[in-house]
Amino acid sequence: MGRRGHQGRRRRRHRDRPQRLRRTLRAGAEEDRRMTDSAPVVTVSGMLCDATLWDDVRHSFGPRVVDVVPTAPSIAEMAEEVLVASDGPFVLIGLSLGAIVGFEVLRQAPERVTAFAAMSTNAGAPTKAQRTGWATFDAQTRRGGFSEVVRDSILPTMFAAPEPPAHHAGRFTAMAEQVGPEAFRRQLAAQATRTDATASLPEVAVPTLVLCGTADALCPPEFHRRIAGAVPGAELHALPGAGHLLPIERPAEVADHLTDWLTRCNTVEGNACPSS
Repeated sequence: MGRRGHQGRRRRRHRDRPQRLRRTLRAGAEEDRRMTDSAPVVTVSGMLCDATLWDDVRHSFGPRVVDVVPTAPSIAEMAEEVLVASDGPFVLIGLSLGAIVGFEVLRQAPERVTAFAAMSTNAGAPTKAQRTGWATFDAQTRRGGFSEVVRDSILPTMFAAPEPPAHHAGRFTAMAEQVGPEAFRRQLAAQATRTDATASLPEVAVPTLVLCGTADALCPPEFHRRIAGAVPGAELHALPGAGHLLPIERPAEVADHLTDWLTRCNTVEGNACPSS
């Protein structure tokens, strides 16, 4: 009786072993999947920029990238465009208007954002002069003067020099034509709905990178120092002599900063990346 009992226990242990092995293998595979299946990068372009804004730095993003060109008539609705563009958590990289939308995404759904890069942007509320300028651009565009607005009023503010190299000017005007006058007017309407995001910046609890150019006529370094100073653990890099459209004007430096930052933040939890 005792002998049969011992044999039965041995047989049961033998039968259990493959099940335990399968559970161990499944757990190991799940852990590997979690480690390799990183969050996608969602890019959010600036006003009058399409997804080609990122072409020269795209290799730094990794294999999973979703491009959003915001065209809704309010910042809140633009944030919704970003949130529906992908499922689950994501890394958000925005430039100018795209980063302003990023501030709103972080306000609406902070749990969706695993890291945030803000370039060439402004967290403050619009000034009276800005509102007047946007209204003027809208009126000119409505009357058929879209190309003139792009060429004469906006292009001179996009790069370090008011008369940028022809290939830079061509890149920007091609993007603007792709976005088109109607979407531009909606972007102008959205700009007018901006509010001061500064008060919410201390609540940002993800790794944050802030990039700017020291020759940016629209968003000078001081704007970015305020952002980096308000976000806990944020890191700031200013590119000497660079203007507003950093991924076009200084792609190698932007890609290096993004690659380094994303690599360091890939498995980091919390609101700061380890120093390089």
